[in-house]
Amino acid sequence: MNNKIVLTGIKPTGIPHLGNLVGVIDPLIKLSYDTKRTFAFIADLHALNDVKARANIKSNTYEVAISMLAFNPDPEKFILFRQSDIAEVSQLSSLLMNVTSKGLMNKAHAYKAFVDKNIANGFDKDAGINMGLFTYPILMAADILLYNADLVPLGQDQRQHLEFTRDIAAAFNHAYKENVFKLPEALISEKTGIMMPGLDGRKMSKSYDNYINIFCAEDVLKKKIMKIKTDSKTPAEPKNPDESIIFAIYQNFASPDETKNMRDRFLNGGLGYGTAKQELFELINSRLKGLRNIYQNLINDKKHVDNVLKRGAEIAGEIAQKNLKKVKQVMLG
Repeated sequence: MNNKIVLTGIKPTGIPHLGNLVGVIDPLIKLSYDTKRTFAFIADLHALNDVKARANIKSNTYEVAISMLAFNPDPEKFILFRQSDIAEVSQLSSLLMNVTSKGLMNKAHAYKAFVDKNIANGFDKDAGINMGLFTYPILMAADILLYNADLVPLGQDQRQHLEFTRDIAAAFNHAYKENVFKLPEALISEKTGIMMPGLDGRKMSKSYDNYINIFCAEDVLKKKIMKIKTDSKTPAEPKNPDESIIFAIYQNFASPDETKNMRDRFLNGGLGYGTAKQELFELINSRLKGLRNIYQNLINDKKHVDNVLKRGAEIAGEIAQKNLKKVKQVMLG
């Protein structure tokens, strides 16, 4: 793994929640120490499909950057930058459109879901669909191919994005009879893209308003955890841990011994939900307390964050320029 290049994009949707921490941030930071280099870009261009208020994109970009820096990644191996700071990604995206079939784009999950929704509501099938959404997979392919990425961490539900990238890269190589692009591999670990339940049992998501921000104040954290949905079983009754939201969240932060201990106490009876919630709060709070302090310091040092993003863009930009030049030579002579 130490000779591999990893790349991932993070949409600027504000402060990450616990699901993002366990499913994305923790695996990514760990991976960055075990591989040659990790490129992590804040996908502000992708965000334009949904967000029209520039102030929101700017503030959310800072939130993502600060959240990642709070985990103190190795600055030589973890390259954090703004997607829009690399002009070459848009140029490569435009060039890749010439080898990408419309039929492939028609199969994209996001596009198909929008079309299905339109049809179900009696609208024209393409109503409200902009070209940014339709060509989203091409821009994503450009993001990945521009930096010669070997591995792309993603969840099972995102596998199609990587398959499209491989298809586009292979089509380009075939059309120009040169192996310009390497075919990146998906990296799906046990934790990557994990489905963390929210307070109501559905997937933790800001759209459901059932999430817990990783940097929320201690009293807010406790209040949120105490709101977790439970059934009416008494403390004395045995409970199925695999049906418990409390346990599902707990096991993502606990050690194997701690997890086994709580599982046994659920199964044997004698553990009330109030006690389990208190233990969950104490466990998560102990993990987040130090991060919370670092986050607050970074909030007050935007200049440092700007410098990190600028340096990341310089490193990524140098690689992007070389690779785009090669693509142009192959296509344009």
